[in-house]
Amino acid sequence: MFPYMVNFKVSARTLTGALNAHNKAAVDWGWQGLIAYGCHSLVVVIDSSTAQTLQVLEKHKADVVKVKWARENYHHNIGSPYSLRLASADVNGKIIIWDVAAGVAQCEIQEHAKPIQDVQWLWNQDASRDLLLAIHPPNYIVLWNADTGTKLWKKSYADNILSFSFDPFDPSHLTLLTSEGIVFISDFSPSKPPSGPGKKVYISSPHSSPAHSKLAAATGAKKALNKVKILITQEKPSAEFITLNDCLQLAYLPSKRNHMLLLYPREILILDLEVNQTVGVIAIERTGVPFLQVIPCFQRDGLFCLHENGCITLRVRRSYSSIFNTSNEEPDPDPVQELTYDLRSQCDAIRVTKTVRPFSMVCCPVNENAAALVVSDGRVMIWELKSAVCNRNSRNSSGVSPLYSPVSFCGIPVGVLQNKLPDLSLDNMIGQSAIAGEEHPKGSILQEVHLKFLLTGLLSGLPSPQFAIRMCPPLTTKNIKMYQPLLAVGTGNGSVLVYHLTSGLLHKELSIHSCEVRGIEWTSLTGFLSFATSTPNNMGLVRNELQLVDLPTGRSIAFRGERGNDESPIEMIKVSYLKQYLAVVFKDKPLELWDVRTCTILREMSKNFPAITALEWSPSHNLKSLRKKQLATREAMARQTVVSDTELSVVESSVISLLQEAESKSELSQNISAREHFVFTDTDGQVYHLTVEGNSVKDSARIPPDGSMGSITCIAWKGDTLVLGDMDGNLNFWDLKGRVSRGIPTHRSWVRKIRFAPGKGNQKLIAMYNDGAEVWDTKEVQMVSSLRSGRNVTFRILDVDWCTSDKVILASDDGCIRVLEMSMKSTCFRMDEQELTEPVWCPYLLVPRASLALKAFLLHQPWNGQYSLDISQVDYPENEEIKTLLQEQLNSLSNDIKKLLLDPEFTLLQRCLLVSRLYGDESELHFWTVAAHYLHSLSQEKAVRTPAAEEAAPREDRANNPLDICYDILCENAYFQKFQLERVNLQEVKRSTYDHTRKCTDQLLLLGQTDRAVQLLLETSADNQHYYCDSLKACLVTTVTSSGPSQSTIKLVATNMIANGKLAEGVQLLCLIDKAADACRYLQTYGEWNRAAWLAKVRLNSEECADVLKRWVDHLCSPQVNQKSKALLVLLSLGCFSSVAETLHSMRYFDRAALFVEACIKYGAIEVSEDTEKLISVIYADYARSLKNLGFKQGAILFASKARAAGRDLLKELESPRQEVTEE
Repeated sequence: MFPYMVNFKVSARTLTGALNAHNKAAVDWGWQGLIAYGCHSLVVVIDSSTAQTLQVLEKHKADVVKVKWARENYHHNIGSPYSLRLASADVNGKIIIWDVAAGVAQCEIQEHAKPIQDVQWLWNQDASRDLLLAIHPPNYIVLWNADTGTKLWKKSYADNILSFSFDPFDPSHLTLLTSEGIVFISDFSPSKPPSGPGKKVYISSPHSSPAHSKLAAATGAKKALNKVKILITQEKPSAEFITLNDCLQLAYLPSKRNHMLLLYPREILILDLEVNQTVGVIAIERTGVPFLQVIPCFQRDGLFCLHENGCITLRVRRSYSSIFNTSNEEPDPDPVQELTYDLRSQCDAIRVTKTVRPFSMVCCPVNENAAALVVSDGRVMIWELKSAVCNRNSRNSSGVSPLYSPVSFCGIPVGVLQNKLPDLSLDNMIGQSAIAGEEHPKGSILQEVHLKFLLTGLLSGLPSPQFAIRMCPPLTTKNIKMYQPLLAVGTGNGSVLVYHLTSGLLHKELSIHSCEVRGIEWTSLTGFLSFATSTPNNMGLVRNELQLVDLPTGRSIAFRGERGNDESPIEMIKVSYLKQYLAVVFKDKPLELWDVRTCTILREMSKNFPAITALEWSPSHNLKSLRKKQLATREAMARQTVVSDTELSVVESSVISLLQEAESKSELSQNISAREHFVFTDTDGQVYHLTVEGNSVKDSARIPPDGSMGSITCIAWKGDTLVLGDMDGNLNFWDLKGRVSRGIPTHRSWVRKIRFAPGKGNQKLIAMYNDGAEVWDTKEVQMVSSLRSGRNVTFRILDVDWCTSDKVILASDDGCIRVLEMSMKSTCFRMDEQELTEPVWCPYLLVPRASLALKAFLLHQPWNGQYSLDISQVDYPENEEIKTLLQEQLNSLSNDIKKLLLDPEFTLLQRCLLVSRLYGDESELHFWTVAAHYLHSLSQEKAVRTPAAEEAAPREDRANNPLDICYDILCENAYFQKFQLERVNLQEVKRSTYDHTRKCTDQLLLLGQTDRAVQLLLETSADNQHYYCDSLKACLVTTVTSSGPSQSTIKLVATNMIANGKLAEGVQLLCLIDKAADACRYLQTYGEWNRAAWLAKVRLNSEECADVLKRWVDHLCSPQVNQKSKALLVLLSLGCFSSVAETLHSMRYFDRAALFVEACIKYGAIEVSEDTEKLISVIYADYARSLKNLGFKQGAILFASKARAAGRDLLKELESPRQEVTEE
């Protein structure tokens, strides 16, 4: 048995229940690893890995409609630490920014009093990390500074705005979904509102639904879909064209630039925004379940889809490699017809009823390998994606191309025997989709994988009200060893839920009754009585169920045996103070008295017994005197056997015989029947006092009614105080010792219930009314606190009880049960004060210094030559409490992660990537992904250059393991070109109007595909106004020769065009004569930086391309653009590693700079010369200083010694106090 420890610390908390319809879209999964969702006017925060409630935020006065975690796309240090910031918005238009760990509102924002439609944090956080964009209905967008609550700007649009989506590749692009169509904004900026009304487009379809309603069999479906054309038009479509009104959602694809999806109930459209054309349709067959929501992934081109039956499916884009053509299908004549997303995995559906339906889904933004579903009944289901390697012979017969596991893990290719954790994230589970025409390397070992969803977390809420609540008997010195603070909650469907209030978790759920539970009374710490009554029949009779439940076994017995059918409903049950007797009060039937220990009836009162309106047992009893007598008798009996009978007085022998009789009776229950009293009132307000002893019931006194009181509804008795409450809201306090009574009118209508607080001498009392509750001090006869529905809270109170001597429990009609301090003020608690049953990995909960020190401890393994996750091994002179917290964090990591962190073969780059995932640090994750890729490929090239032995392998490795296309401009040029060609092929197949054809021609000319461009130009029909122009253009393209005069003429024409505002046409002409470098320069001069970078990557050789991109880097670093984090990534992709280190240092990112330099030295990426020596030592010295500020001494010493000369003084300073200690 573990050492006995009792935890009675019951902190204030809220148990939440079913959600409100307004909460439908109020859920978000943050980079911090926590999920927040709205429940009525509360915001609940849960941990995604252990499914525990960590925080309930209460301040909104109305239902919450949106919650959004702040992004973590910035560099974290002491000044800008890891912190839990959350924005929540409600129906009344209020936005609250929370510090979730402390449970306090940092700032409140209010513009209009209408429900907020959408709210999002700006993802580019270089300039400021506090900007929040919100839609205030009907048609305003407002940019707020969420730190100060200041409004930066406000802009109105013509239509009602429903939602918006930021372009994940370009922070200046924003798209609004309005009731009429879509509005594209291309000049979004934090400093000023967008100019003009934006570019408005409509989506139309020649059918009522974007996909044909007459879908043939599966084979015909594909052909039918190819005929569908969704046109994006500039003018408003006519009535027979259905517009966008049934579009559920609009979102950019984060996995590739300039693609957007539109979600309809029965299909998802993928649009290519460069040509404004649908390039893919995912449709549901007629029998399928409609979509509710879709979340596009970043790491792979995949979609998490939520269906109306609560099923989550994962669809991944199909690869177009020729090797995947399975034999049973006729080979496609033109393989790239469509972006096809294949269903790869699906989870189980839920049972959908009128009240239970899926609300919304969120996906883990860091790893994209888990989704959480929020259900309307308050359940949160967390589904994790798991990958399993499947053997070749179990190939699926569906004809879907197989998925392969990636070659690399955490950014670096690993061997077969190396430690890896494929389920860490989506990009570590499945490899990239191959691009058309690209063969998979024959030599490499490809493992085929299957994906499946696994339910790893389930959080269930309280059922919908009504509630009857009762706290178990209070803690005393006698029961301290086995006491547990349990709360029994009777529900409307007949079950009783027992909650453990230290952890707030459901302890047991017992289905006991068949109808609504009306009341619960505990008979011991482990057992209770509960009663339920069915709905009355036309005679007013019901079925009464009274069950005695034993909690440890869950066994329940019908307490009244066969009784209970067709009788008057039970009004209340009351168990006596010593838990011996039970009084059962009926509506129109006399009182019954039962013995709780033997389940036998003691008395059923006669017909003329008065009707009872309120009843309470007295706390006084004669148990002590009985026990004394019993002891005396036992002694006497012991004496009797020794001494002769005559010496015993007659009286004593009679007492003995009586008690022997009593003992033989009570041997059954090992208990003596003590005398107990109860009082009750009748309809006239007369108070009766009765005594129960054994099976005798005596009427001992009657007190006439008090004239000032109305009909008495409840009584409470503790010590020498008796309190009565009546229909009119009067409370009458009787002091039984002093024989005085005081009546207090509360003017609060019907007193529903009054109950004394537990604890010796604690004379506090809670009273419940129709419109709220009050706490009174009966010693002083004055009110301590009050709560009124509609005035200071929005909910109505259904039931009250005491939890401990200073905390009350309120059950309310918003489906929640709140444990509150006696002041009854709703409070959020500090998360670090909460008792959790399972440890939670969340470094955000630590103080800033500690979370950053923990990060350094994980990154710079090994310490003293050994890999360890024991923080006491290192010199970190913080107070013990913080060290314990850090160790708890380390212990809460999963075993798989621990194994990786302790693996000596796990490289520094992989460690940086893993830690950025553990911390949910967005900016680090992107930085280290790109850095790992380019540092690794550099080392591969070096290996090829030196020994001839490794001739072909690594070259192929680089070509087949490119940087994912979601990094767009940062990818290798060859891969980027291939992707753009595939994209233009798709656009060409999909074009439907002259406009689309023209855009395709332009793209083909820029990509240098002149032959196909000429074919498209010649397609122009003779009645088109551009017929002449296009024909001439076709002639020009075919006849362009590299002769001097023609080149100079074309160049002159191009520059004139550009000067006269025809930039795109001039750039095309320059590309025709292979002057793409000049074209890029012109594009940059006219501010088309992204376009220039794109052109450089598809047309220029690597040196010229690097020049163009370096100019772009300077532009990105300029103060008016301030996108240094993007500039860093571009520099990485160019292999300018020393400039990256310099830039990091100048931005004061000392930790990242030091780690990056270490990695570069390992990979030989920085040539060691005098200048670089100097830079490296300065970086190390500055990093050592920042570690010293964190109090992380051992790390500081490590880097100060690496910094050589620059760190000498710091090293002395760090080591000097240590010597003093040793001298002592």
